[in-house]
Formats: sequence, C-alpha cells, structure tokens
Amino acid sequence: MGKGYMGKILMVDLTSQEIHEEVIPDEVYRKYLSGTGLAAYILYNRIAAGTDPLGPDNILGFMSGLLTGTGVLFAGRWMVVGKSPLTGCWGDANCGGNFSPAIKRCGYDGIFFSGISEKPVYLYINNGRVEIRDASHVWGKDAVEAEKMLIQETGGHSRVALIGPSGENLSLISGICNDRGRMAARSGLGAVMGSKKLKAVVLDGAKRIPVHDRDEIKKLSQKCNKWVQFQPPFLPGSMMAWVGALMRFFPTQPALDGMLYKTLLRKWGTVSTNQMSIEMGDAPIKNWMGSNVDFDPGKSITTNSDVFKECEIVKYHCYACPLGCGGICSTKGTYAETHKPEYESVLALGGLCMNNDIDSIFYLNELLNRAGMDTISAGGTVAFAIECYERGILTKEDTDGLELTWGNSNAIVEFIRKMIKREGIGDLFADGSKRAAQKIGKGSLRYAMQSGGQELPMHDGRNDPGFALHYSVEPTPGRHTTGAQMYYEMFQLWKVIKKLPGIWPLYFKGSKYDANETKAVMGAACSKFMNVINGAGLCMFGTLLGAKRIPTFDWINATTGWHRTPEEYMEIGERIQTLKQSFNIKHGIEPKDNRLSERAFGKPPLEEGANEGRTVDIDTMMGDYWKQFGWDEKTGKPTAEAMSRLGI
Repeated sequence: MGKGYMGKILMVDLTSQEIHEEVIPDEVYRKYLSGTGLAAYILYNRIAAGTDPLGPDNILGFMSGLLTGTGVLFAGRWMVVGKSPLTGCWGDANCGGNFSPAIKRCGYDGIFFSGISEKPVYLYINNGRVEIRDASHVWGKDAVEAEKMLIQETGGHSRVALIGPSGENLSLISGICNDRGRMAARSGLGAVMGSKKLKAVVLDGAKRIPVHDRDEIKKLSQKCNKWVQFQPPFLPGSMMAWVGALMRFFPTQPALDGMLYKTLLRKWGTVSTNQMSIEMGDAPIKNWMGSNVDFDPGKSITTNSDVFKECEIVKYHCYACPLGCGGICSTKGTYAETHKPEYESVLALGGLCMNNDIDSIFYLNELLNRAGMDTISAGGTVAFAIECYERGILTKEDTDGLELTWGNSNAIVEFIRKMIKREGIGDLFADGSKRAAQKIGKGSLRYAMQSGGQELPMHDGRNDPGFALHYSVEPTPGRHTTGAQMYYEMFQLWKVIKKLPGIWPLYFKGSKYDANETKAVMGAACSKFMNVINGAGLCMFGTLLGAKRIPTFDWINATTGWHRTPEEYMEIGERIQTLKQSFNIKHGIEPKDNRLSERAFGKPPLEEGANEGRTVDIDTMMGDYWKQFGWDEKTGKPTAEAMSRLGI
C-alpha cells in the first residue's frame, strides 16, 4: 500500500465466479496514477484485440481516484471503464455522487469484472467479505427502486452502482447509476454491465486511506475553499439570455475566468448557462441545423435557470464537494422528487429537439436516469429521428403512429419510452443514431450528429473550435469534458507551467478559428491535464477555478510524497493519453474515422444565427494535435518513438 492509493485491485470472473485480489506495484501508480490511468494500464494489457464488447472477454472496471478519501476537495469522482460497445473504442464514463470513496474503503483502487453470469447477480463487499449474490429480485427494476432495495437488504449503509432497464436491454447508449440517478452515462458501458448479467456493485467498507502529509492537505484545502465560498451577487436568471446576446454581438470576448463560472454553478448549477449558451451559439439547436433564431428567448424562456432554482428543495453535494452545483427538485409531475436536470440534459431534450415543454424535460430526465440511459445520446437520437421524419425518410407507419415533429413533447416522451423498452420503433433507435442510420440507409447517416458513433454533446464547435477538436481526436470520441478553448482559458495552466501559451485578457473572436500550433498546444495540454484529473478522481468543475486556486499538483504531492513538478505530472497525462490511443489502434480503430459529423463543424456553414458562416478547419487541427503527442499527424497513430519515450 502506498500513500493515497490502496495498492490492490479486485478481479471478478462472473463465469466461474472466481474472485481474487491483485497487488499493483508502486511503479505503476507512479507512471499512471490511479483512476482511468491505472485502468488504461490494466485494460490495454488484458483485453485481446477484436474482443466483443458485449462478450465475456471484455473487462468492465469501476475505479476510484488517487486523491479520493484523502481530505482533498472535489475528489469524489468515480469512473467506469471498458471497451465501448457504442464506438468500439476505449470507453470510460465519469460520475459524482458517493460511490468513489466506497471503492477505496473496501481496500481497492479498482474492481474489474470479466465473464458472463448465468443469471442476474450483484457483487457485495462488506469489510473484507466479498460475495456474488443473486439479483433476480431487482432485475427489471429501475435504478432508483433497485438501489433502495439493495441498500435496505445490505444493512442501510452501502453505496451502490447499478444499471436500469436500459442496460439490461443492452441499449448501446445506456450508462451506470448511483445515488438515486447520478449517471456515468457515456460510452454505452451500461450495456456491458447488462451483458454480464451484473445488476449492481454494492460496497460497504471502512478501511482507512493513507496519506503522506495530512496537515499539508488540510492547509491546501482550506485555502482552496476560500475561493469556493467567495460568492458575489449576480444577475437574475432572466438576464442570462441578454448576457449571451451581448457576447454574440461583440467582435471581441474576454478570456473566461473560472471564478465567474463557479459563481454561476454555486447559484444555479449547470443550468445557469441554458439561455446564455443558446444566444451565444454554444448550444446546438434543431439537430445542429438550427440556431438561436429558431429557439429564441420567447421559446427558451421555459429553460431559464430560475425555473430550476424555484423547484429546488435542497442543494446536492457530491462527496468532498464544497460547491454543491446539484440539487434535488420537487415537481408536480409523475416523480415527486428528482435530481435537478443538468445543462446537457435540458438542451439535448429541449433545444436540440425544439422542445420547450419544461415539464416534459423534468419527466424525461428522471425517466432516463431511472432507466439508466444517457440523456445526451437519447436527445441526439430523437433529434436525428425527427429530422428523418421531417425529410420523409421515416413515415408515420415506421414510427408506430407517432407524429415525430419538432417540439412535439408528447411524441418525444413516447418515443423515448419505446427506446428504453426496445419496443417497436424504439428497438431500432435504442443503440443510438449512427447504428439506426446504418440500418435505415437512404443517406440518413449525414443527419446523425456523432463522433465515432457517439452522439455529440451540447457544446457547439462552431462557437468554440476546441470542442470540435476534442470530439474528434480523443480516444473516447464525442466527449465534452476533456478540452475546449474555454477550458484552457479557465484551467490557467500557464500560471504554473511557464512554457504553455498564455491568453490575452481580451481577444478577437475570429482568432479562435485559426488552426495553428498554439491551438494544438492548448488542446494537447487540456487532454494531458484531464488525464491527471481523472487519475486523481477530481471534478472538472473544481479544476476550472484555475491552477493557482485548485492546487492539483500540490495535492498529489502532499498525498503521495512524490515531490514532482507540474511538468512531470503532465507527462503522466501524456502517457495515459498515448496508452488509450494505443488501445484503440490495437482494436482496429482508425482515429481519423472519429471525426465529428460534417454539419457540426460547419460544412456547410449555417446561414443565420450566432454561428452564421463559420466553418472549423478540423482536419488541420486534428493533425496538428496528434503531432503534439509525437503521433503520426496523418493517421493519429502513436509512433514507436513516442511509445518508447514514455516508457510504454
């Protein structure tokens, strides 16, 4: 056992029901940290090329972070990993809630599953005792109901990660839930869990997590918390659309400071930017072919951040989080209480489908969380289906009689219900838009907004080209939580790593579209840093406060006693990125094929609205980015020289 990590993983073969512990050498943690870094090391070496993601040889891992449980703030994220059945790529999904520390308190940094059980089961760990238990009584239950039942039958103190009916039905856009509907939603890993007949992982441990210098951790965390608790007054939610409109109007924009975003998060949560993002061109509208003109303030007013604040009955904090951007809301609909919908969910189920019925969005958010289906992919898939219907590619007979028209909330709700159940037309669309397009044909693939098979998030690369880049080049394609130009601005890494380019306090918007080496350096820095973050188990929202305010590297040193420089940690991030990309190459992925859909980078450009006339030079940006890692700039494949330099 080292400092900050437990030094062990648990391996569970669901076919043979064999369970064993493995000791992980300290050197592995020094090279890959924990979290997704350690997972990349394990899965790259153990999942054979060509493995069926839904077969017995795929390995599904639940990971905690290096800093989780050490007294470090924002260190409550857990990650699920495996070969993605949605993309065929490296798959990972990240989640908050309270499951992450439970992994380490059971004595492990990760719990890995292979094989397939003959019947539904769940894994139960209680203070050193590990059991595979029958889960037939909770199979078919939604995630919230099943979690409650499993907690009750294991003594009332367990932490649970589990799938809902979507994962059981092997929907390739299903995720994994904890804490009454918090979702590790992306990459379709809920389907992997369902294929293994693994309903849940139930943990109840009390092991102490060792650290090198607890006093230093406390001092660093107290200093950080002062930045978090500083909360100046801010505009009412009704003004956010006007803020977005002003940002759209001016030819220049200020470099974003994470303190401003923190203020919004603390007041409203991620829904704070709903209308602002629509007006400034950050939020895609009408399956990415519309704009703020189509979903103007008169329509988007129902998604005003104050609407959600008024429904909030208590703020929700993930483990070790002083910010509390979540909330539990009370609504008049089917569900008396629900997690406050996130920005991504509201826009995917709202503006992307031209739906301004806020009651339907609240309902669908809870329905999808309970089913364990990714709200981003669900919304993107519905928007694709609506466009196919509008263009005559799908008929009313095809859609089981549903009038799939823009903004028809009743039809949208019923369509998603069918997707969850794999009923009728829902069976065709339950695996996402790309799989559906491949079956439909008729040129429909051009209307599926995706990267590598995964639906695009609700941040438009025509507004911030950094999003378009990272959707296309990350080993996990279509991911918005890795990098963007605005993330680079808020990370402020140049303040602790002097060789990185700084950002002027005010700059012309047009400069964002210059495909040059500086942009590539910025993009690569985001990827490397986020690998450190995900190895440490930190929340990205915390790190957006800036590297001087969130002492990521100092926290790791205080926890482990390693005394490394920020540059050395960024090299670890580069090593993790290269290993994940190598995983994709091993499994036959051509990185260039993960380029996002043409409409989403402005080919052809929009003719009106905030992103009018904008096209992103995505091919140049992809090559420049790969070059920063020493990979082949034409193919995106890591070179032997890069692998050797990083000790892979």
